[in-house]
Amino acid sequence: MRLNKLSRALRDAYQGSDVRHRVQHFEGWIDRAAPEAGYDHTETVKEYYNLCSGFMVKGWSESLHFAPLTPQESIEESQVRHQRLMISQLELQQGMTVADVGCGVGGPMRRVAREAGVRVVGININTIQLEEAKRLNAEAGLDHMVDYEACSFMDMSAIADDSFDGGYAIESTCHAPDKQGAFEEIFRVLKPGALFWGQEMCLTDTYDPNDHRHQAIKRDLMRGIALNDIATFGEVNEALEAAGFSAIEGMDRDMQQGPSTPWYQPMASRHGTLGTALHRLPLGRKAFFAGTKLAEAMRLFPKGSAEVVRLLDRTADAYVEGGRTGIFTPLYCFLARKPL
Repeated sequence: MRLNKLSRALRDAYQGSDVRHRVQHFEGWIDRAAPEAGYDHTETVKEYYNLCSGFMVKGWSESLHFAPLTPQESIEESQVRHQRLMISQLELQQGMTVADVGCGVGGPMRRVAREAGVRVVGININTIQLEEAKRLNAEAGLDHMVDYEACSFMDMSAIADDSFDGGYAIESTCHAPDKQGAFEEIFRVLKPGALFWGQEMCLTDTYDPNDHRHQAIKRDLMRGIALNDIATFGEVNEALEAAGFSAIEGMDRDMQQGPSTPWYQPMASRHGTLGTALHRLPLGRKAFFAGTKLAEAMRLFPKGSAEVVRLLDRTADAYVEGGRTGIFTPLYCFLARKPL
């Protein structure tokens, strides 16, 4: 994303608001959630992406998700390989209509539509991300293959039962305040026999709930990524089955055969992935923070933008700690089917 595009994206997202105050308020969500009457976690998630999406696209890619990495690939190439695995597992065929649950700015959506030849419906509560997805889809010449629903995946009442031939949710239902409730709503809108592919951020079996360091890392991850909780593999499987799905497989896809790179490595060092960008690394993130402060002073970026970069830098540190200790993975991938 070039500087002028990032500047436009930030101005569209922040709309002249007090960004510094919004970041401070967002970072306190985890302390307000339990005691605050009427707390709505979907609003916290929406604010997270309102604040961070522009910088996330700049720092990662239009596909706002992790992927299994190899030393021979860039992050973007690994994401393409991962998305193609998903397409293959979903057994997509031309003429199908598929739900992208929590579609972000549509990176995976564009690959699914282009390569599988299916119609995709992007479901997202964040209208700023949806507008960016529409713009990027039009630029890619794919707008005729995509529809959009601006709603929460916790309540897709605007969509009829048995609407989709398949569906996928990439790092989206991990934000759900009620995972079983989210899966039940996805179950409802899928046709009988439809396949559902998901990618969840999870705690691994290494996590020790009595270890204070593990507890602190979990809390930092929850706060920085707007996760109401972090499920274990077993809890994801239980929620799927309770919603009515028949589980076909589930695995941590960071565990690969052959040469591989830990999923968090691009945020830790340049070793292990092809062409790791400097702005993803600890020193590069600090330099990008300084550059953002300068862009604020030159009125290229809205005032307070650097606080969002600081938030993302702290979250990157939490990702790395979660990965290095082995207690966290963003790559628990499952395939399930709605029974006939």
